[in-house]
Amino acid sequence: MDVLMLSRLQFAAATMFHFLFVPLTLGLSVLVACMETAYARTGNKVYLRMAKFWGKLFLINFSLGVVTGITLEFQFGTNWSRYSVYVGDIFGSLLAIEATAAFFLESTFIGVWHFSWDKLSPKAHAITAWLVGIGSNLSAVWILIANGFMQNPLGFEMKNGRAELVDFVAVITNPYAWGEFAHTVAGAFCVASFFIVGISAWHLLRKQNEDFFRRSMSLGVTVGFVASILVALAGHYQGNVVAKLQPTKLAAMESHWETKANAPMYLLQIPDPKNERNLVEALPVPSLLSILAFNDPDATVKGLKDFPVEDRPPVNITFLAFRIMVGIGTLMPLLMLFGWLKRQNISNYPLYLKAMVYAIPLPYIGMEVGWTVAEVGRQPWIVYGLMRTSDAVSPVTTGQVSGSLVAMVLLYTLLGAAGAYLLFTTARKGPQGA
Repeated sequence: MDVLMLSRLQFAAATMFHFLFVPLTLGLSVLVACMETAYARTGNKVYLRMAKFWGKLFLINFSLGVVTGITLEFQFGTNWSRYSVYVGDIFGSLLAIEATAAFFLESTFIGVWHFSWDKLSPKAHAITAWLVGIGSNLSAVWILIANGFMQNPLGFEMKNGRAELVDFVAVITNPYAWGEFAHTVAGAFCVASFFIVGISAWHLLRKQNEDFFRRSMSLGVTVGFVASILVALAGHYQGNVVAKLQPTKLAAMESHWETKANAPMYLLQIPDPKNERNLVEALPVPSLLSILAFNDPDATVKGLKDFPVEDRPPVNITFLAFRIMVGIGTLMPLLMLFGWLKRQNISNYPLYLKAMVYAIPLPYIGMEVGWTVAEVGRQPWIVYGLMRTSDAVSPVTTGQVSGSLVAMVLLYTLLGAAGAYLLFTTARKGPQGA
């Protein structure tokens, strides 16, 4: 493999591993703050124990997220230096704001929150929890604004062979970025909810700390049902944005080859990119693709054949990832709705409890394949329509990249195993001593 493919693989591995920890950090930080607020308002010690137990799991997850996030950012200098030079005036400023305005807030108050249980009043301590949650999600805002620029570059002028910032307001109000933020944060609350529900279900099956985990599950299914509906709504909005700004991505998501008005969506498709067609097209829903893309059954949806071959994203990966994401997004609200309806006597449904233990990975998978759609579907551009990925890679040797890739995979495997062990053993113990 050449330097370009190795660098892509390394960035993909680092990003996908790091992103295992990000959604739980975003969602669980806010849910822990809600638990603390409930304790501060009611004085019920169960909510205090909930905040401490789920907060301990949050801390383990957060620590792993920080470690993997720092190494990820180094790759912009090591693997993608030409990209950094080309758009560093914009991209670098956004990452700097994220670090100074959001990450420092989050990390500082995590320390205050963790070490001040007996030093602050319940209300003051709850405020520190909210500052952690706000800082976490504020980080997501700036990271996604930076990614939004890569998806839909705005607010720049080309000067001296590089993109230079001329309109900061245009950059931070990028509609692509805010659609990503809504979709990502709603998904993060799904991850946190399934995490809480799954662990609670495991303990309820064993009849351990039943009041504690019934309350936890009730919170989880309530937030999870609302969040899973918001995921679908935000996803539809983002689909409209993609249809307008990245028509090649939309066409690849649906393996849509011919430009058509009243474009149908096929529930069963098998793409054949080599021959610019689909091997199978079955179970059509008339005009559904036009409706989903433009909210208009008569709208014309461009096909992949309208774009040069060199400008098309990898169809098979984009199509499959999108279908998996949609499938998971359809299943999640159904699972959460059942749990919400039966939350008062959920222990009477052991089959559902077992299913929810095994369902913990579902939103994680949904988030990972969702980002696969966003990033692979943007190819061959690293900044859509402005800079190709092949022009962004650093002038390094294959040996340098392959050596660091192997080392990174080994290190991340150890980190992942350690993180999974800590999360599993802490979750299994339950709230003893919390």
